[in-house]
Amino acid sequence: MKSFLTLMFCLIALPAMANEGGGAVHDLTTTPLGIIALILFVAAYMLVILEEKLHLRKSKPVLMAAGIIWVLVAITFNALGEPTAAHEAIAHNLLEYGELFLFLLVAMTYINAMEERNVFQALRSWLVSRGFSLRVVFWITGLLAFFISPIADNLTTALLMGAVVMAVGGSNQRFVVMACINVVVGANAGGAFSPFGDITTLMVWQKGIVQFGQFFVLFVPALVNWLVPAFIMNFMISKEKPEAADEAVVMKFGAKRIMVLFLMTIVTAVSFHNFLDLPPAAGMMLGLSYLGLFSYFIKRHEQFAENVDPALDLSVVSSEGEHEGFDLFRKIARAEWDTLLFFYGVIMCVGGLSQFGYLASASQFMYHDLGAFNANVLVGILSAIVDNIPVMFAVLTMEPHMSHGQWLLVTMTAGVGGSLLSIGSAAGVGLMGTARGIYTFGRHLVYTPIVALGYAASIAVHMLINAKYF
Repeated sequence: MKSFLTLMFCLIALPAMANEGGGAVHDLTTTPLGIIALILFVAAYMLVILEEKLHLRKSKPVLMAAGIIWVLVAITFNALGEPTAAHEAIAHNLLEYGELFLFLLVAMTYINAMEERNVFQALRSWLVSRGFSLRVVFWITGLLAFFISPIADNLTTALLMGAVVMAVGGSNQRFVVMACINVVVGANAGGAFSPFGDITTLMVWQKGIVQFGQFFVLFVPALVNWLVPAFIMNFMISKEKPEAADEAVVMKFGAKRIMVLFLMTIVTAVSFHNFLDLPPAAGMMLGLSYLGLFSYFIKRHEQFAENVDPALDLSVVSSEGEHEGFDLFRKIARAEWDTLLFFYGVIMCVGGLSQFGYLASASQFMYHDLGAFNANVLVGILSAIVDNIPVMFAVLTMEPHMSHGQWLLVTMTAGVGGSLLSIGSAAGVGLMGTARGIYTFGRHLVYTPIVALGYAASIAVHMLINAKYF
């Protein structure tokens, strides 16, 4: 029974983690409460996987599972005569989540601010109005997805490029499907070589396992991951040139300066981590103050412009019908709270499961029996089925002993492996929503062998050009 449950956890949620909060890890995997905790997490995650069909927000089941699992942890440790152990463990997990939460909240706020200032809409309108052929649009959207996602998140990048694909492709469903797959692969690959490109790379950087500059050795393998399937699909795209759309969107006042402030915020976060040994999240919060002060300047400018020319409607209309200017706190409120709460639920669920001692058997299976290389390749495949957040968080907290090259490998595979299936990444799930009925799980699955060639090629290239790290 114990081995069966351990194997199930490996295949569905990856290894549970060691107790980083201090103290010995008890083997409680066969206890009734330990088994109930594992079943709760698996059941909650099945609901997450079925989110698109059930229309149940992914944060809700994991939040409930997290709360109940920690109740079980507390009851268990009280029975063992260690009443403070659960408190110390959950405090450690809360600290892990707090740093991730603040970092992401600032990044999401900047993205929302740029969206409100028409930064992304202006880029989309420029692309749509150029009159490019379908094949050129295929390459441009994939290339931009690859280079935008290291700065913005892969979901925002995929939605932006997906909008271009659908605007240009129109009724050509075959093109839309292949171009959407290309965007998903490009966005996920681009996020793999940057600490800011994906949640998994951010976690690896904040953990201190891979330093900021070391991520960029993954640039060539990540590029190969996108280029191989893109090159193959290129020959399946027609050179038809659809009629250019007559669309022009102008960026609002302050848009370019907000982009500069975002880059300054990234530099601040990196400097906090590299030079001051402070959490990157603290640097991001300082960067949020840059936007806060500039938002005041925007608001005053727009109020002045309206006073000079009342015909200008530069402000935002609130739900009460009142006109309000650019408001920083409205941008914070528009953060993707479902995603932020989902991360909390996942971190607390997996952290709770670690207290029941699933680490030993799972670690033996993944990193001893299979070996580090096979285990890290498997991590990428698992991330196509299960969200890569719990997969990477489990690996990070388990901290298997392996070379720097293997840590770079698992960082890359966890990011790009999600491209194998449409449900394997936020980018794929997001595009399935916007291109509903066209870009689907089944249609992506048809091209999975091509995407898998890119996955295999990127691993081979990494092993070749980064051999000195192994």
